[in-house]
Amino acid sequence: MTAEVKKETLGFQTEARQLLHLMIHSLYSNKEIFLRELISNASDAIDKLRFAALADDAVLEGDADYEIRVEVDKDANTLTISDNGVGMSRDEVIDHLGTIAKSGTAAFLDSLTGDEKKDSQLIGQFGVGFYSAFIVADRVEVHTRKAGAEPSQGVLWESAGEADFSVQEKEKTTRGTAITLHLKKDCAEFADDWRVRSVIKKYSDHISVPVLMQKPAAPVVDEEGQDEEESVVEVPEFEAINQATALWTRARSEVSDDEYKEFYRHVSHDFQDPLTWSHNKVEGKLEYTSLLYIPAKAPFDLWNRDMARGLKLYVQRTFIMDEAEQFLPLYLRFVKGVVDSNDLSLNVSREILQQDPAVESMRSALTKRVLDMLAKLAKSDGDEYNAFWTEFGPVLKEGPAEDFANKDKIAKLLRFATTHTEAAAQDQSLDEYLARMPESQDAIYYIVAENFNTAKSSPHLEVFRKKGIEVLLLSDRVDDWLMNHLQEYEGKRFKDVARGALDLATDSDEEKAEQEKLAKDAEALVERVARVLEGKVAEVRATGRLTESVACLVVGEQDIGSQMRRILEQAGQEVPDSKPILEINPVHPLAKMLDAESDEERFADLADIVFGQALLAEGGQLDDPAGFVGRLNKLLVTMSD
Repeated sequence: MTAEVKKETLGFQTEARQLLHLMIHSLYSNKEIFLRELISNASDAIDKLRFAALADDAVLEGDADYEIRVEVDKDANTLTISDNGVGMSRDEVIDHLGTIAKSGTAAFLDSLTGDEKKDSQLIGQFGVGFYSAFIVADRVEVHTRKAGAEPSQGVLWESAGEADFSVQEKEKTTRGTAITLHLKKDCAEFADDWRVRSVIKKYSDHISVPVLMQKPAAPVVDEEGQDEEESVVEVPEFEAINQATALWTRARSEVSDDEYKEFYRHVSHDFQDPLTWSHNKVEGKLEYTSLLYIPAKAPFDLWNRDMARGLKLYVQRTFIMDEAEQFLPLYLRFVKGVVDSNDLSLNVSREILQQDPAVESMRSALTKRVLDMLAKLAKSDGDEYNAFWTEFGPVLKEGPAEDFANKDKIAKLLRFATTHTEAAAQDQSLDEYLARMPESQDAIYYIVAENFNTAKSSPHLEVFRKKGIEVLLLSDRVDDWLMNHLQEYEGKRFKDVARGALDLATDSDEEKAEQEKLAKDAEALVERVARVLEGKVAEVRATGRLTESVACLVVGEQDIGSQMRRILEQAGQEVPDSKPILEINPVHPLAKMLDAESDEERFADLADIVFGQALLAEGGQLDDPAGFVGRLNKLLVTMSD
């Protein structure tokens, strides 16, 4: 059977087709980034072969000299990037080049704006570097063979970046992958030797594998010094045009900020600069080097706790694995970078990493380094830290529950919306809260609600506003869980204003006596309301915490918070049965009207309406909305008469 007979045409996955359309028709603002992406992919392929060779050096086929070659052909208007890395089989070619196998694809495509600059950044966050070839090429050929396979098992993939691609067998004597770009007419600059060299120096100098280009051929000169054009013999000779040294192995003083930024793009496939980074070498009982980056933007799959995450792991400069998640806790899953250890075994596996005490020590040290990096950023540049918090704050809030040892460090990094600013922006630290706190205040007060507006408008805040006491306004889904594990900060306990009886340390003796009298005078009203709402509430009591509202709901001291209850119920979890406490403001006109009502039926309707209002005010849902509306309409009609 001939190779032509074995040629097969397949369609792109829908998402890949949409992405290709975007690449071809929209992204013209920075064409040269395609070369960085393809060289980065070639470097990754070589890293993977290095790792495979640890278990079976037969895959090297007698050639352990790794290299990436970049060749230009001005006459043919082509550019070829080839590597002698791990290569691909036919099935891998179809899987890797015909689909986008990454979670969050739909969210990525929905986020595209039509703005070239913004969309190129989104593509970087999503990590689809190969497709960038179609920014400059109207046809792409990928000739590849998996390391260790027979030369006859080479595969040729071709596409014009439209609806489909073709795959056929084509013999390849060397392992690895060669990508040939047939350049568009307006992209002929990338068939120019000098132009391509400058782009590689700009973007790929840090690649630890030699990136080779052909030396310009020198003409043969006769004895009289005259060119003999007819006798020129061109023997292709290649030279490395990058430093070919692993960037993290160099001294910090030798690495420029631009080099650090380019290396970040290499390890993360992000098009944007990182927010900050930390390069550190540890010597002593453990010897390792780490280079850690904080991205500027969150990836699309950040909220998938099963997302691919972790650092690139090297052992003695040899690549071992991508996404080694054992070196950082889950709440720091956004951190990118590399760790290179001298103490681990070259044949280390994910299972061994989970049990190695050296890994546990490195994990502890690297976690503290990331937290210190964030603390330094918060101290030196408030605006940049606020930008970080906007992207990653809710993830960092997972920390106190997962990392008890660093709970205090994490707490210093937390930011909240508060009644001090009355703004939705989470930009107030706990240290700033403590600095504004009256000396007599013995707790840090907070409220948890479904959203910011519900928290800000909660009846529970009325007495705090009256007394000028600041309250944290929490509305992220993770907040209730966070506060259950935070408990205290700098010796001050956290107190949920919607949980348990309110006992403010700032209350004077006169205020306490007044509240006691209030409760005594309202005993009859409280008793009547409790009878009507029996089965709906655990208790009814008079309160002094309200100044404008007639009632509010309070959670029992040991009960699950209302927001956490809703989250668990939505997730289909079983939740312990508990009923809220209804607190009534006896001096409110509606409460006085209720107390004066002699018709028991109308009293019951009115009490039910008061309870429904309190439930709605804290973001809850009515069991019988139609019944509530009916009772409210009935009351309004009666009042109008």
